Amino acid sequence: MLRIDSLRKAPNAELQLPGSKSITNRALIIASLAEGTTSLSRALFAEDTLAMIDCLKSFGISIEANQPMETIDVTGTNGKLDAPQDSLWVRQSGTTARFILPISALITAPIQVDGDAQIRSRPQEDLLRALNQLGVEVAYSGEPSHLPLTLNGSNLKVKDIKISGDTSSQYLSALLLVSPCLPQKITFTLEGNAVSLPYIDMTIEMMRSFGAIVEIDEPNTFTVHPTGYTGRDYEIETDASTASYFFAAAAVSQGRVVIDGIGENSIQGDIGFINILEQMGAKVTIGADSIEVSGQNQLKGIEVSMRELSDTAPTLAAIAPYCSGTVRVTDIGFIKNKESDRVSAVVTEMKKLGIDARAEEDGFVIEPGMPIGNVIHSYDDHRIAMAFTVLGLLAEGVVIDDANCVAKTCPEFYEHIDTLRLEGDEELAILAIDGPAGSGKSSLAKLLAQELQLEYLDTGAMYRSVAAEVIAANIDPEAYREVTQITDNIDISFNGQEVFVNAKNLTKQIRSPEVNSIVSYVAANPGVRAILRRAQRSWARQRGGGVLEGRDIGSVVFPKAKLKVYVTATPEERAHRRSLESGRDMKEILNEIQERDEIDSSRTDSPLSVSSNAIVVDTTDKTLSEVANEVLRNFNV
Repeated sequence: MLRIDSLRKAPNAELQLPGSKSITNRALIIASLAEGTTSLSRALFAEDTLAMIDCLKSFGISIEANQPMETIDVTGTNGKLDAPQDSLWVRQSGTTARFILPISALITAPIQVDGDAQIRSRPQEDLLRALNQLGVEVAYSGEPSHLPLTLNGSNLKVKDIKISGDTSSQYLSALLLVSPCLPQKITFTLEGNAVSLPYIDMTIEMMRSFGAIVEIDEPNTFTVHPTGYTGRDYEIETDASTASYFFAAAAVSQGRVVIDGIGENSIQGDIGFINILEQMGAKVTIGADSIEVSGQNQLKGIEVSMRELSDTAPTLAAIAPYCSGTVRVTDIGFIKNKESDRVSAVVTEMKKLGIDARAEEDGFVIEPGMPIGNVIHSYDDHRIAMAFTVLGLLAEGVVIDDANCVAKTCPEFYEHIDTLRLEGDEELAILAIDGPAGSGKSSLAKLLAQELQLEYLDTGAMYRSVAAEVIAANIDPEAYREVTQITDNIDISFNGQEVFVNAKNLTKQIRSPEVNSIVSYVAANPGVRAILRRAQRSWARQRGGGVLEGRDIGSVVFPKAKLKVYVTATPEERAHRRSLESGRDMKEILNEIQERDEIDSSRTDSPLSVSSNAIVVDTTDKTLSEVANEVLRNFNV
């Protein structure tokens, strides 16, 4: 469960959002089939792209991914792939499932493809029918036209293909992507009332940039020549679908948001969402490599077809209650077969918030109204979770039941959402105290909280609580996913000096030598830090401020705190203090402190450092009272 803290002030933010999922996954397919090496920059690292990378590696493709640098180097195979030894697991990624299936046409051996329950429920009939026309044999292990299934391209026969476009544009994109590696040219005719055509344009644009020849003979007829691909360096745009939530938040709150890495030459169809916002009254400024959206007045209602940018339909729904008139979205009946039935999901959850909403045959209608608080079911659908997060920025008491499903396309979504709250954080009475172990920050923070009549939060106890649960579950403290999952499910509360974890009093256990030995590894986990940072920020916002102590409070958690203090002391003095507290050998403690300092200062996520504008206080030769008085003088200025 994640409570969405509402905005205290309109946002004024410039954001660097992740790269596009659609572009990253297309680039991975093309690079894998290309001749030579491709270097992708600003690549997205999320569940959907990691699923694609894992599947492509199963074909013998060399892929070197550097997540901190957002780069991926792919050594292409020139269309000559190895048969996977094991079943391909696409997780919940519809893009991966659809883009991987046509690769079977290049391999003369059986390929098994499977995925999570959600992706198993989504039919792939039109794509599989087209592959059958090419001679690819398909055998189902369960329901026809659904995963799991086995494909065999040993009887490949290249011929012109007709494929329906009224369910998904990804079917044609998937076939187009593999076509330059077929032995002869092939023509595809898109039939029906095609949806999401800009995604097909994106596919063709990217294919051409890697050397493919694609002719568009008529509006819906595409001929691809057997040219293969040539590897190259390729920079990926910011994800336009993800950007839509932040543009919407700015427009509806009468704030301002600038997003870099996407601009006037974007190849993403979802960039069209800003045109809708402009029609509703927002101000939009498009540059070469950035887009700015600002809200001027209350947004107007609108009736709009979102057939070409359906992924942003839930985003528009999220701001619809705050508009001056009715919002009607049409031509999106096909989104009932996405990760969830998005039409039903939007309407159902709006009604839970007291909003008049109704489904129509090909869309939905939402009337103006002020949402009430309630728990939003995400349906394990990242678009629903993200959209209702935006709604919650202007309402009280909105809670998302499974917020982590955003990891499918934007794992750091809530970190970016917190950036929108920074202007409001300046109004909070926050005293941020950071420093290394044994520097005296806990004693200082407790005294200052008492003097200032503010509540106190020991963020270190939160990391220790997670470490205690990791030990209880007998899990490797460096196991990223498992430890992150524990953190997401943990309930930490405080009663005075006592710490309760899942209703159990663990005050003593979290200070044990066993916890001491692993807490640095737990605290270095980016997933753990992201979840606990959200909890720490929410704790302070609900109270209007507080005294928070830890290792990244001023630098990361509350960079706009009223006062930031960095408390330090010599390692020997810190070890001496800990020895007096515990009765343990000072040399042993000194070794632990030095090891902890090294881990804390060198971790990639939120390393221990002196925050900008922080006052530095060396407590080595000072009494607690002297240090407290110095801090109070600065806080009360």
